[in-house]
Amino acid sequence: AGVLAVAAQRRDRSETAALLAALGELHVHGVPVTWAQWFAGAGARRVDLPTYAFQHQRYWPASGRPRVGDVSGAGLGDAGHPMLGAAVDLAGDDEVVLTGRLSLATHPWLADHAVSGVTLVPGTALVELAVRAGDEVGASRLRELTVAAPLVVPETGGVRVQVRVESSDGSAQRAVAIYSRRDDDPEAGWVRHAEGVLEASSPDEPTVGAWPPVGASEVDLTGWYATLAGHGLTYGPVFQGLRRAWTADGEAYAEVALPDDAAGDAARFGVHPALLDAALHAVGLLLTDEAAGPRVPFAFEGAQVHASGASVLRVRLTRAGSGVRLVASDESGMPVVSVDSLVLREMTGLPAPGAAARSLFEVRWQADAAPAARQPSGWAVLTGGVDESVARAGLPAYADVAAVLAAVEAGADAPQVLVLPVLGASEPAGNLPEAVRSVTSDVLRAVQAWLAADSLAGSRLVVLTRGATAVRDADRISDLAGAAVWGLLRSAQSEHPGRVVLVDLDGNVESTLLAALAGFVGEGSDDQLAVREGRVLVPRLVRASVGAAPVLGEGTVLVTGGTGALGA
Repeated sequence: AGVLAVAAQRRDRSETAALLAALGELHVHGVPVTWAQWFAGAGARRVDLPTYAFQHQRYWPASGRPRVGDVSGAGLGDAGHPMLGAAVDLAGDDEVVLTGRLSLATHPWLADHAVSGVTLVPGTALVELAVRAGDEVGASRLRELTVAAPLVVPETGGVRVQVRVESSDGSAQRAVAIYSRRDDDPEAGWVRHAEGVLEASSPDEPTVGAWPPVGASEVDLTGWYATLAGHGLTYGPVFQGLRRAWTADGEAYAEVALPDDAAGDAARFGVHPALLDAALHAVGLLLTDEAAGPRVPFAFEGAQVHASGASVLRVRLTRAGSGVRLVASDESGMPVVSVDSLVLREMTGLPAPGAAARSLFEVRWQADAAPAARQPSGWAVLTGGVDESVARAGLPAYADVAAVLAAVEAGADAPQVLVLPVLGASEPAGNLPEAVRSVTSDVLRAVQAWLAADSLAGSRLVVLTRGATAVRDADRISDLAGAAVWGLLRSAQSEHPGRVVLVDLDGNVESTLLAALAGFVGEGSDDQLAVREGRVLVPRLVRASVGAAPVLGEGTVLVTGGTGALGA
C-alpha cells in the first residue's frame, strides 16, 4: 500500500518515449518532476493561466434514469414512474396495462440486488409496480401479492415489463398481475412473476411509536451484510441501507436510509424498492434462518403506501404467524408504508439470466407444410387387424409376415412399406388388461418377425392406430391397447431408427389419406404422425409458455410428509 510503480522501459517503445511516459505518470500522481531540463534550449517559457475558470463538460451521458420519449404519439399515456414508461386503458372494458423496460443500463441500482449471483428485481419492486398500477384505478392497497417466479435482469439487454389490472367484477377489488419478456428474444413467451388483488386504500395509518424504541437493546451490525452475502444475498451500496437495529419484547426495530446518490430519486417512487428492501434486512432478528439457501419475499398481504418520497425510514417488525408485520414511518413519525403480513421463502435453483424464458420447450402437434401426396406404390398390408375401411383401400394384403416372406421367395417384389393396422374398438369388450396384453403381444410378434427378415431389411413398417394418443386438448384416448402399442413401438423406434412409423387416426382409412401418408413416409423425416379432421399433424418442439405456480385459495390445505424445506 502506498507504493507507486511505473515502467521506465517498455519493449514496444523507444527509450525516450517510455521514460517520458513514466515521468508523466509520476507527475499526474503528485510526484514532483523538474521539467526545466527537458525544455532547456527549446525556447519554452512559463505563461500565466487564463483568468477565467476552465469549463468542464462530461462526455459520457449520465446513467440512472431511463430516457422516456413522448409516448402520447403512440396513443399511450405517460405512467410517470421510473420503472414504467407508459399506461393504457384498454378499449371496451376498464382493464389497465402499464408497460416499461428494465435493464442495468437504465436502472443501474438493480445491479446491487443479487441472489446466488443472479441479479433479480426485488420483491419490493414488484409491490411498487402493483401499487402504482392500483393508483390508475383507485385501488392502491395490495390485499395480497404472491411472487410466482423470479424476475431476472440480464447482464446485457433488458426485459419488457407489463403490469395488468383486470376489469372490475362489481366489487371494489381488482386482480393484478406482473409479466416480463426479454427484449432480445421475441419468440419467448411472457412470464408471469406475480399476481394478486388490489383494493381501496384503508384510512388506518399505523405508527412505529416512540423513537428510538424505549427499553430496546441495540444490535451490533458489524459484518451484517457480509453474513447476508454468505447466505446468498449480495447487496450493493444502494441496498445496504440498514443503519441501526434494536430488539425488544419479540419485536425488531430498524433505521434504514438510501445513500446520498440514490436519495434524490426517492420522490419519484411511492417507496423506493431499495429502501423498502433494506427495511426487511432486520427480519433475521425475528425469524430463525434454518434455510440452506437465501430467503426472499414470497407473499405480501395488506401492503399500503401512506406517503411517498421518503429516503429514511423508521421500521418496526413484528411476528405475524409464519410471517412478519411491517410498519414504517419517516423521520417525523408520519406513516410511510405498512404490510400486514410478509412471508419469505427459500430460493433455490435460480436460472441463469433469461434461461427460464428461453430454455423450456414442450412438444406440440401441429400441421407443418405437408409434402406432396403420392400413390402408395410398393405398399402392402397385413390383414390380421384390418377393418373394412383398410380392406377397401386396395393395397396388396397378406395374412402375416410369414405370408409376405413366402411371396417374396416365390418371386414377388418385397414391399417398400408394410402397413400393420391396430385399429381396436373404441370401447374394448371383455377383460381390458387381457385385451391389452393380447394386442401388444400380437404386435410384438409381428414386429420381431419383420425385423428378423433379411429380405425386408429395406422396408418400413407403418403401424396404424385409432384413438391411441392425445395430440389436442379435446382428444380422448379411446383405445388403451393402441396406446400401449405406441409405448412399445417408441422403444422399437429408438432401437431401429427410421424403420417404424406410428400413425394415429380419427376416422377411416381412405385412399386420399393413404396418399397423404405416403408423402410423409416418403419424406422419411417424421416417425410419428396423427390424422385429425383430414389433416396430418406432426410433433414439434416449440418454446413453452412459462406460467406461474398455482396459488392456493381459501380453505384448509393438508400437507402430508415433506416436513423439511418443502413442507415449510
